[in-house]
Amino acid sequence: MVIKNDNFLRALKRQAVDRTPVWLMRQAGRYLPEYRQTRSQAGDFLTLCKSPALAREVTLQPLKRFDLDAAILFSDILTIPDAMGLGLYFSAGEGPKFKKTVRSASDLATLPELNIERDLSYVFEAVDHIKTGLENRVPLIGFSGSPWTLAAYMVEGRGSRDFATLKQWLYTDPNGLEKLLSLLSDAVSEYLLLQIKAGVNAVQIFDTWGGLLSSHLYPQFSLAPMQHVVSKIKETHPDIPVILFTKGGGQWLPAMAQSGADALGVDWMTDLKPAFQQVGAKVALQGNLDPSVLLGSSERLQAEVQRILSAAEGFNGHVFNLGHGITPQANPERVAELVGLVHQG
Repeated sequence: MVIKNDNFLRALKRQAVDRTPVWLMRQAGRYLPEYRQTRSQAGDFLTLCKSPALAREVTLQPLKRFDLDAAILFSDILTIPDAMGLGLYFSAGEGPKFKKTVRSASDLATLPELNIERDLSYVFEAVDHIKTGLENRVPLIGFSGSPWTLAAYMVEGRGSRDFATLKQWLYTDPNGLEKLLSLLSDAVSEYLLLQIKAGVNAVQIFDTWGGLLSSHLYPQFSLAPMQHVVSKIKETHPDIPVILFTKGGGQWLPAMAQSGADALGVDWMTDLKPAFQQVGAKVALQGNLDPSVLLGSSERLQAEVQRILSAAEGFNGHVFNLGHGITPQANPERVAELVGLVHQG
C-alpha cells in the first residue's frame, strides 16, 4: 500500500522531500494528558504495553494532536529480556527493574529458550492494530534496544549511573559478556524482522548506554552487535530503513556510518553540521534538539529549531527529532509549535 506522506522514509534514503520530516522520540508519553488517562485505565505501564488495543490508542494519540511525519510503535526497549524470564517491573517514580539478573556466563545457561514469535506476540499484534488505525497516512517505526543496552539492564538489574557490575564483567570476563551480546544480537535481529513482517516501515535501534563505553571498546561491544542486526535485516529486507541511535555516541559517527544502517540518530551534545560534513555522504542524520528546549520560551524554541535546520541546509537526508526522548514536563503546546516550525522551514 502507498503511504500518503512518505517524507520520513524518503529522507532516510537521502531522497528529495517537500518538507523536513519530524517525529519525536517518546512522542507517545506522559506529557500528554490523554496518555496518562489511558495508562491509568490500563493500571500499569506493562499492562499498557501488552494490550495491543491500548498500545494502538497511545501510538495514535500524538498524531491526532500534531502533524507528525511518522508514528512509532508504543512498547518498551526491554521486551526481550522480559520474555527471557527476568521479571521486568516498574516501581512508581522509578525506571525499569528486573527481579533476576544475568552476571556470568554460567547464568546464561539458566535462561529459558526464547520463542520470540510466541512470547512477544502482543507486540506484533499491536503493529497490526496500529497499521489499521494509521490508514497509510504516515509510516510506522518499529524498534528495539541495542544488544549492549539490553545487556546493561540485564546485568545491573536496573538503570545505573555507571553500570559498575556490567563494567566489572566486561573487564574480568569479556568473552563471557560477548556470549550474552551474541545471544541478544540474534534475538534483536529476529524481533525486528518479525516487526517488519507485521508491517512496520522502518526500524530504530536504541543504544541508550553505548556512551558508557571507552572509545576503543565501543566498536567491539556495542557497534559490532548492532552491525550484526543491521546485516540480518538487510539480507532479506534491503529496502527497510534502519536507524542507529547511540546516546553520547557523537565521536563514533564515522564508524557507525560504515555499519550498513541508513541513518544515524544524533544527540544534542553533537553539532549537526560537522556531523553532516563527516558522514552525510553515506547516511541520513536524525536529530538533534535538546528536549529541554520544550520547557523554555517560544522565542528560544524558534531560534533553536532554525539553528538545527540551518545546520542541515545543503545536505540530503535530515529527519528532525529530539536528541533524546521527550520529557514528561514538556508542554504539548510547545510540541505543536515545534512541529509547525520544522515544517515551515
